[in-house]
Amino acid sequence: MKPIDDCRLMIADWGKVVAVIALALVAVGCKGKAGAGGPPGGFAVNVRTVIAARQPIEERVSLVATVAANESVDVKSEIEGTVAQVNFDEGQPVTEGQLLVKLDTRKLEASVANAEASFDLAKTNRERAEAMLENRTISRQEFDQSVANFESGRAMLDLVKQQLKDASIHAPFSGIAGARHVSPGQVIGKEMVLTTLVDVEPVKLEFRAPERLIGELRRGQTIAFRVAAYPGEEFHGEVFFIDPQVEIDTRTVLVKALEPNADGKLHPGMFGNLDLILHVNPDAVVVPESAVVSDGDHTYVFLADASNVTQQVEVQLGTRLAGLVEVTRGLQGGETVIVEGIQKVQPGVPVVAQPVDAAKGTEAPATASAE
Repeated sequence: MKPIDDCRLMIADWGKVVAVIALALVAVGCKGKAGAGGPPGGFAVNVRTVIAARQPIEERVSLVATVAANESVDVKSEIEGTVAQVNFDEGQPVTEGQLLVKLDTRKLEASVANAEASFDLAKTNRERAEAMLENRTISRQEFDQSVANFESGRAMLDLVKQQLKDASIHAPFSGIAGARHVSPGQVIGKEMVLTTLVDVEPVKLEFRAPERLIGELRRGQTIAFRVAAYPGEEFHGEVFFIDPQVEIDTRTVLVKALEPNADGKLHPGMFGNLDLILHVNPDAVVVPESAVVSDGDHTYVFLADASNVTQQVEVQLGTRLAGLVEVTRGLQGGETVIVEGIQKVQPGVPVVAQPVDAAKGTEAPATASAE
């Protein structure tokens, strides 16, 4: 009987061993369920984070523009004549009403004297005809003729006086005189350009905007302009004109902006790149693009809370910048956002956050270029 008892004892001992092993497996299984989604062994995940920053941003569309003078005119004479004086220097400022060129007026002065004499005679004849008409010593037709001669003489006198006045050519507005094309003693005609006068303070920046932007164009809109002559320098102005008609061939609309040009650096005819600022948000929440996770129609970011545990937050995005993106809904700014290691985390996972300086705000507004 003893061998049988020994066998029963061994079987009982094995049963205890199996029970212990089963309990251990159940415990491990329960532990795995409790930590589902976390790292193996329940260890914290190393991630890199930034603080969701608040900063000004601008959305811009890049175009090309040409500099045009505020006012520009080819100075010409309204009469033929001989140049007597040239009273301006090339490339120098002139003021409105300043005498630029004076023609020889001797012939015109003689014409004025002759016209005045003829007018005086016509005036006397009309007065005499009026008295004779009252006395019925002339016909009505003769009186009408004297009146016509009087009016003709007055018109001729006005004409030659205006020609005498036109012999002095004045600046129509203040500006910069261009190249001089005449010299004293030169005989000029009516169509000859004496010089060019331009007003370059301010200047106009002319550009064509695509038809799709018409709904976003408005007077007072800010522009930024750059030219090759001044690398790294940006000029700013405001839109003052939007053409009410769309150009059919190009499907664009002509837009003009004014730039003060107080230092005179911009010259008419210059060509450069212009940024039309469509939208400005002075206090936007921005995060790095690497922090954003898309899942179908939903967009998320992962946050590390005060206990260094991850939270998944759905967000709505706005303007995209260089390496950054605006968050219009879901964040208030100041949250700790995970930017590296996202693929290793899920909601509720403990993390070890290592901050990086990637979404730091700047004094100047961040800019986004619209295609």
